[in-house]
Amino acid sequence: MSDASIEHPIKPRSIAELKAIAQPPEVRGRRNAEHWTASLYLRDISPYLTWLLLRTPISANGVTGLMILTGWSIAGALLIPGIWGALLGLLLGQLQMLVDCCDGEVARWRRTSSPAGAFLDAVGHYSTESLIPLALAIRAAGYPFDAPADYLYTTLGALLALVIVLNKALNDMVRVARANYGAPKLTYTEGESAPRGGLLAAARRVAKFLPFHRIFHSVELTMVIFAASLVGLVVGELAAMRGVLVLLLILGVITLFGHFVAIMSSKRVRA
Repeated sequence: MSDASIEHPIKPRSIAELKAIAQPPEVRGRRNAEHWTASLYLRDISPYLTWLLLRTPISANGVTGLMILTGWSIAGALLIPGIWGALLGLLLGQLQMLVDCCDGEVARWRRTSSPAGAFLDAVGHYSTESLIPLALAIRAAGYPFDAPADYLYTTLGALLALVIVLNKALNDMVRVARANYGAPKLTYTEGESAPRGGLLAAARRVAKFLPFHRIFHSVELTMVIFAASLVGLVVGELAAMRGVLVLLLILGVITLFGHFVAIMSSKRVRA
């Protein structure tokens, strides 16, 4: 790690000292390294929670475990009918991102970063972002289910979960393919990810202007579901949940296809 040669005490003496080690510029400055909520406000809050965590024996991987459990609890909250379940899911989505900030900060302070931590982090995000669509599908079906009509929505939810997982896995597939080929690690610069061809470049500009492909993170999914629950106060809960489920599936398929084409047309998979 970049801070390996810096001597610091077991516990931080100040928030400023903690930030200097746990939030170095080379980490926060990486392209696409931070979720927008982290850049907007969570990184201002996370050192205070990290401060408390560093006063306990919990490891960085243990904090990641808390992040995973928080993510799973989002799906559990969404099973609560009505707006209150959606609101609780929204709040838990923010909490998951906060804890996600803290695990890396604990690891950097204690110099315990490892592949296991990165693996557990991926497990947390993959599992959370597949469970949320399933919970949404149960809301859309309306428990208890009436067979076979309501199974349509649980099936659509399962398809949405699959699409989201596949879309996330594409980035990992790129890294695995490059590693197996012996290519250097990606630097995540604009030149690496920019597609070749005028039409694809234009589509990329449209995606930047209307970034609907970013709504499949747990934070954005909880925001969308909460917004749908507000609409449901007017049009009815089932109608709102079913409408947003179908809309997310359509956008998810478009995003998956576009992501695949963008990768194949960029330098990321070129020798």
